[in-house]
Amino acid sequence: MPFNPVYIVLAVLAVIILLGAVFTVKQQTAAIIERFGRFNSIRQSGLQFKIPLIDKIAGRLSLKIQQLDVIIETKTKDDVFVRLKVSVQYKVIKLKVEDAFYKLDYPHDQITSYVFDVVRAEVPKMILDDVFLRKDDIAIAVKGELNDAMMEYGYDIIKTLVTDIDPDAQVKAAMNRINAADREKTAAQYEGDAQRILIVEKAKAEAESKRLQGQGIADQRREIARGLEESVEVLNKVGINSQEASALIVVTQHYDTLQAIGQETNSNLILLPNSPQAGSNMLNDMVASFTASNQIGEAMKNQKKKGE
Repeated sequence: MPFNPVYIVLAVLAVIILLGAVFTVKQQTAAIIERFGRFNSIRQSGLQFKIPLIDKIAGRLSLKIQQLDVIIETKTKDDVFVRLKVSVQYKVIKLKVEDAFYKLDYPHDQITSYVFDVVRAEVPKMILDDVFLRKDDIAIAVKGELNDAMMEYGYDIIKTLVTDIDPDAQVKAAMNRINAADREKTAAQYEGDAQRILIVEKAKAEAESKRLQGQGIADQRREIARGLEESVEVLNKVGINSQEASALIVVTQHYDTLQAIGQETNSNLILLPNSPQAGSNMLNDMVASFTASNQIGEAMKNQKKKGE
């Protein structure tokens, strides 16, 4: 039987037609089938069939969540230029693949336009500090506007995030200087408080020391006076009167002082006057002074009584 080339041609055409009729769609992908240039159907993931030479795959759309990062530069209420990065997470709605494919050619450009519009409407209402504090409010406003607009085109806005806020470099440097100055001011206040507490506590300690020192001196003088009193009483018992006893005590203390000075080899103390007569004269002068003061006081009291 002779070999007919027609069969070969028919076989090749059959293979081509069969290959053209079978196609696959990946997971989380939708394929749009057109018939003579008109929308026919949407095919989901798996092995699919179409009519060769009549149906064609017009395109494929991913059903995965996608992210678009939009950089916007705008001005705040306090006239600071700031650059914001807004990340938009979106996906094609499975039941609206036809709208997503035919109604919108460039979804990225459309989303970017809406993000620019919302951000440049919201940020100029805020000062720079509020932009950082209320970035979630900006993201919510962008999501609300995008959802209303993109739902019609078959896109669902999952989430919007303000992922970066970058003011001008000079503004950031100024903010850092303000923060550093504020911290230095706080540190200086703490240091001042600490120094004031130290001064107060030191003054209290010195006052307590002076009080105790004065109390010690008072106790010392009181004991000295008591000792002198007892010495005078002892001398009176042996027939020595008070004046003689006082003179004797002064002379005794004078020599005790000289002895104490002599025991110190490197002492630079000079005792003036240094004779026993000088001590006796000093005592006589003190007694005379006390007597004169008492007489003057008595005279003033008498005059006052006469005047009354």
